Amino acid sequence: MLARINKSYVPTYWDDFFNDSFFKSVNTINCNGTSPAVNVIEDEKEYRIDVAVPGMTRNEFRIDLDDDVLTISSEKKENDEEDESNNPRYMRREFSYSTFKRSFQLPDTIDQENIKASHDAGILTITLAKKEEVVQKAPKQIEIK
Repeated sequence: MLARINKSYVPTYWDDFFNDSFFKSVNTINCNGTSPAVNVIEDEKEYRIDVAVPGMTRNEFRIDLDDDVLTISSEKKENDEEDESNNPRYMRREFSYSTFKRSFQLPDTIDQENIKASHDAGILTITLAKKEEVVQKAPKQIEIK
């Protein structure tokens, strides 16, 4: 029998942290029953969203920014035109169509003019730079003269 976790022993600040609106998808739509896994990473200068998309090329994605909502979408279709002379005759065809759409509400701390995206080895990476006034500067010592 599995032990149950008593929620009164689990710190509530973790609930607050992971329930932050930036970590929640605003909208997830998918037609094929799957949505790609997403990691959101933060450091002192930027946020990074990594989307696991094996087998897809960068030309199959669209990234839109509208009213502080970042939307990542993809649509992949197989060629519907079947020319008997050039194409094999399928006995069973399961590769046909897939689509997904993920949207994220961006915080006010994002520099929306400095958003970059790249695709490498099945990972779509979106880099969201923080605004300059938000970036914490390292403490320094003031010399007394």
